[in-house]
Amino acid sequence: MTSNPTASTIVPTRMLVQEPGTNDGLECSVHNLPKPLLREFRHVFQDEYLKRPNADGGTQFNSTEALELIAIPTNQRAREDLVAIGDHIEQEKDRLLNVFIAFGRDICENIRAKGYWADFIDPCSGLPMITQSCNKVYSEVDGMECLLNFKSYNAGFCKILTHPVWGSAVYPATIFAHCPANVAAEILNAYPSC
Repeated sequence: MTSNPTASTIVPTRMLVQEPGTNDGLECSVHNLPKPLLREFRHVFQDEYLKRPNADGGTQFNSTEALELIAIPTNQRAREDLVAIGDHIEQEKDRLLNVFIAFGRDICENIRAKGYWADFIDPCSGLPMITQSCNKVYSEVDGMECLLNFKSYNAGFCKILTHPVWGSAVYPATIFAHCPANVAAEILNAYPSC
């Protein structure tokens, strides 16, 4: 484990893979959404998270269950220092993006199949991938600082996230859900460790 659990941690950090036999590991954990991120979350998603998917593809509102706002921060170890520039860096970012999109989509589909809301952030734009009506940007760097106590530094107009072991060779991305904590934990724990 490369980060210490915080007060918001439900499932501690572990390395997992979506596809066994690949080297595309993601470092993941599950957290209650802490107050510092709650305002950011509501700014990005407004009340969209209150809409729960129906089996017929519509949405429903249900306030009888004890649902929680959950964050699933993911970090991938890059093969290159992502602060550098060049075609090989862009290719590595594309590879990492594709791994996360497949994983984020799979997690969200599993949560939504159980009747709960879930979405994931496009790390390139900071915009939600499923909730198309939202146009506010989420800061992955700020989220990782809050959820995992990672550090960052400024490089010009950019904030650079530093992983405690991998340094700036890290690709952060986040999944959000509005569901019982045990649902998110069970889904994440179903993935094999690498």
